[in-house]
Amino acid sequence: MRYSLTTLLGQALMGNRGWRQAWRRPDPKPDYDVVIVGGGGHGLATAYYLAKEHGLSRVAVLEKGWIGNGNVGRNTTIIRSNYLLPGNTPFYEWSLKLWEGLEQDINYNAMVSQRGVLNLYHSDGQRDAYARRGNAMRMFGVDSDLLDREQVRAMVPYLDFDNARFPIQGGLIQRRGGTVRHDAVAWGYARAADQRGVDIIENCEVTGIDVIDGRAVGVMTTRGPIKAKKIGLAAAGNSSRVAAMAGLRLPIESHVLQAFVSEGVKPLIDNVVTFGAGHFYISQSDKGGLVFGGDIDGYNSYAWRGNLPMVEDVAECGMALMPMLGRLRMLRSWGGLMDMSMDGSPIIDRTPVDGLYLNAGWCYGGFKATPASGWCFAHTIARNEPHAFNAAMRLDRFASGRLIDEKGAGAQPNLH
Repeated sequence: MRYSLTTLLGQALMGNRGWRQAWRRPDPKPDYDVVIVGGGGHGLATAYYLAKEHGLSRVAVLEKGWIGNGNVGRNTTIIRSNYLLPGNTPFYEWSLKLWEGLEQDINYNAMVSQRGVLNLYHSDGQRDAYARRGNAMRMFGVDSDLLDREQVRAMVPYLDFDNARFPIQGGLIQRRGGTVRHDAVAWGYARAADQRGVDIIENCEVTGIDVIDGRAVGVMTTRGPIKAKKIGLAAAGNSSRVAAMAGLRLPIESHVLQAFVSEGVKPLIDNVVTFGAGHFYISQSDKGGLVFGGDIDGYNSYAWRGNLPMVEDVAECGMALMPMLGRLRMLRSWGGLMDMSMDGSPIIDRTPVDGLYLNAGWCYGGFKATPASGWCFAHTIARNEPHAFNAAMRLDRFASGRLIDEKGAGAQPNLH
């Protein structure tokens, strides 16, 4: 079924009795050409582009829970490509371009809203750093504008300009950035992949990876063994545990990242705003809730829950930027499991185990990268070599010293 205005009107006249299931619930087959471990945004996008771009339809996506249950449904929905380093900028710009045509491509309303992403600066040093980043973005053809204090005030007058602890001096804006409905991305990619013959198998946890003579030949699951010519790992915060099943030790740590949403209010914030004097970012959902987040919880964990000190830290940053937030009630909070790499940048590459491929280390940047991640991972799996966009995202870069350290924090995952 193709979604359209005609389909919507027709179903309305039929009492909405003709809608079909968005994707099938098939039983796993004994073998596939490619098995993707992880049914989040990256795994589903990979399967979709394997089918669409490379003609592979004997593909299965294995998800231990249900579609939309992981990080893809637990994030603050921001998309952007305002990066500094050559290893990141072309990749994230390609992702943003894919976002811009995604809804037409997969025939699904993902609520892509290019409302602009504004990064505030509070000192001369930050201004110079943002000017450098903006110039680097423009060298790669990415839009950016450096704003002074009054230009920022005209755009976001509700911020604290006159009595702020950290006075706002200006900001760097990428007007093509914005937000996307997170769980709709999972549902849209799942539906589009299913229509191209991909089997999406929910409630199917991988419990082992079969490796024979240095080659991965299949997986053990809670729904029985499945053989595969190629296996792609896209398990986010569980990547280290899944890779260990094949004898691999990854250069990543797992940390919890919390996010929050307030009670609904009238339209207030029509873009995404980030605080330059602390890690805080905020936007407003279509339901009226203010969506915001901050740093990861500093300790290693596989738990899907956060702690109160980080709640306090995020609230402090929010109040320093927008004191009026103190009048709002927080409606809910949730936690996602981040796979933090040693340099803060992702890994899309083959592994030392033949036939086994890795997509991990996304830190904070996983959601915005969903389309390009799937597109590049599918290319790497299908052709057994990286695309130019992910050529720098090698697994062995930590041994060779070719890091992509966007933040300049060194080999400390908790600081990225």
